Amino acid sequence: MKTKPIVVISKCITFAPVRWDGSIIASEFVEKLKPYVQFVPVCPEMEIGLGVPRDPIRLVSIKGEIKLIQPSTGLDLTQKMEEFSENFLHSLKEVDGFILKSASPSSGFRNVKIYPTTEKSAAIARGPGAFGGAILKKYPNLAIEDERRLLNPRIKEHFLTKLFATASYRETKQKQSIQALIKYQSDNKYLLTAYSQKQLHILGKIVANQEKKPIKTLLNLYETNLYQAFLHPPTVGSNINVMMKIMGYFSNDLTREEKAYFIKTTQQYREGKLPLSSCKSILHSWIIRFQNQYLSSQTFLEPYPEELVDLDSYSAEFTAKEYWK
Repeated sequence: MKTKPIVVISKCITFAPVRWDGSIIASEFVEKLKPYVQFVPVCPEMEIGLGVPRDPIRLVSIKGEIKLIQPSTGLDLTQKMEEFSENFLHSLKEVDGFILKSASPSSGFRNVKIYPTTEKSAAIARGPGAFGGAILKKYPNLAIEDERRLLNPRIKEHFLTKLFATASYRETKQKQSIQALIKYQSDNKYLLTAYSQKQLHILGKIVANQEKKPIKTLLNLYETNLYQAFLHPPTVGSNINVMMKIMGYFSNDLTREEKAYFIKTTQQYREGKLPLSSCKSILHSWIIRFQNQYLSSQTFLEPYPEELVDLDSYSAEFTAKEYWK
């Protein structure tokens, strides 16, 4: 897998001790990811002139507007953060995703506490941080997560899949070639089937280009609908449906015992007892055994580098809850 995604990351996550208290956030996932992506570390709080260590800042609701305030000094940092966010994001020529510090009043992209006053009080609402909110506004369709949510294997799997698919399309788009677009659609057929059969159909019609649209128009239209396809993660059922379709390629060559074992494995995946990778490894072995070149290029089977595959089983908690809301 040659594509190297470009990921903006909060600098305090493994890169530098720049948190308000001078600490650094450890992340096994980020360390593991470093050889496979191009990271762009940034600390928006330091960029607007706050040092390390520094007095904490918070989001405060003032007359219906959310302000970024440093309670100890009374400084309103809202405008500074808005200007930095606009300039920094505008400077990004290419970007495929973001990993942000959870709960940060600057970098958090969701569930950040909003207070009614600078005085000690309980939070009255939650929302994105000042910098995180600017990211969501400018890049609503990209892979965006925080380091805590990425501890969840299902969220991590969806994040990585979307991240590498987006990066791969960025490279495809740069080629300005209908042949490259056709190959992208072909290689991602089963991945898109798992994510959204509706969008797969729409993307197929775009690639067919019966209206003879210019390649630039075609690529932009494809990109818009590709983002729609990756809007929500695939269900366990849709993943199993795709795997059964792939097994169908080998159905006449497999023994009854092989088929039964695979079906048993997919059921264990459905029950949260095995990760998706356990089922995919069986399909991989059949692809090699029967030398199926078409399936060997399908990104569904390896949507991101195999070294990043999470081999931990999903718990019932992970499969039962909706973590994307």
